[in-house]
Amino acid sequence: MSHRSMGKLRVALLLLVAWTVPAWAGDCPRPGTLGTSRTLEVDATRYPRVGLKSFPQTLPLEDKEVVLTFDDGPATTTPRILDALARECVLATFFQVGRNSQGMPGIVRKAAALGHTMGHHSWSHPHLNAMSLKAATDNIDRGIVADETALNGKATNVPRTPFFRFPYFESTPELLAMLQARGIVVFGADFWASDWLPMTPQDELKLITGRLKAARKGIILFHDIRAQTAAMLPDFLKYMRVNGYHVVHVVPKPKGVEKHADANDIASAVPPVDELRGRSSPDE
Repeated sequence: MSHRSMGKLRVALLLLVAWTVPAWAGDCPRPGTLGTSRTLEVDATRYPRVGLKSFPQTLPLEDKEVVLTFDDGPATTTPRILDALARECVLATFFQVGRNSQGMPGIVRKAAALGHTMGHHSWSHPHLNAMSLKAATDNIDRGIVADETALNGKATNVPRTPFFRFPYFESTPELLAMLQARGIVVFGADFWASDWLPMTPQDELKLITGRLKAARKGIILFHDIRAQTAAMLPDFLKYMRVNGYHVVHVVPKPKGVEKHADANDIASAVPPVDELRGRSSPDE
């Protein structure tokens, strides 16, 4: 078989995987699974930016409630992540890199069809804080256009899901103001799996369960492009189920329903703690 034929076969197999929805995904909620305990509507009026690693506030989660988020996809490992989530009837949020969405639109549509929230993570994952405001805004918009085209077949920079996460968590006051003015919520994280560092799935599981025990709740950052995370995730979901944790699914608040935050709506935060051993960000 020629190299060209082999390449076509790989693409065909990838598309088949991307479009294959697990049989058990349609019968949720299902006894014996972790499940999704509740849905939390989020908008930029009430929660303009959240995540204790970057900001002084986070989402109003109860004890033992977590929001699962995945960055940098879609990738060839993303279907394994989706499969693990579907087995446990869990919904998550994916922050997509636009050029990856453009290259693998079938995986993007599969994730959305399963009910996951599809957020945005720029076009090319650059250091936006080192760019001019125009260049950074253009990269953000190009990513949104690619994601929206993959999801809905419509080239627009007005996101259906107005959620954005900065690559490397590197924002600027000007970019934060621009996104808030457009009604786009900026997501940080409360803690993360540090899965950009080489480690075994077992080591990653030990690390993230330890951080979950310490934090007790929060927005968790993973990367669906990491094979070690895809291998670890089923055991992590089982750990949460056995130990009484609950998954909260975040979705955009419907437009036209406004309510301003009060002191009890947004959790107070301690200053972020750098856990990255000298690294300035959680992404590669």
